[in-house]
Amino acid sequence: MRTMAIDYGDQRIGLAVSDLLGMLAGEAWTMQEWDMERAAKRIAEEAKARDVGTLVLGLPKNMDGSEGPRAEKSRAFRELLVKESGLPVILWDERRSSIEAHAILHSAGKKEKQHRKNVDAVAASLILEGYLGSAR
Repeated sequence: MRTMAIDYGDQRIGLAVSDLLGMLAGEAWTMQEWDMERAAKRIAEEAKARDVGTLVLGLPKNMDGSEGPRAEKSRAFRELLVKESGLPVILWDERRSSIEAHAILHSAGKKEKQHRKNVDAVAASLILEGYLGSAR
């Protein structure tokens, strides 16, 4: 079964799905959704359509490892995802994923204005790669 990583944000949500063997990050895209409950339903539908067996949700932590309001939102979103999808949802430390995603887009020659469209999908791919690498 596939694994889906989620980079949850207030306006955009980055999603990335692994290959069937769970070794490589494959498809990645961005979903625009402001309502947490609708977002959870849409992600559950995407997971079902792609034969996903595990969800990995980015948990934003401060650089010192502490958690703030964003982490609380992610924990609340996790509960909605479990309810809507019936799948296990693993919280994954996503420190620096957005910074690294911006660096990747910059090195690929993308202009700063174009980053907004893709940075969440790239961040989700980085979360997925980190999780898949740790599972091996």
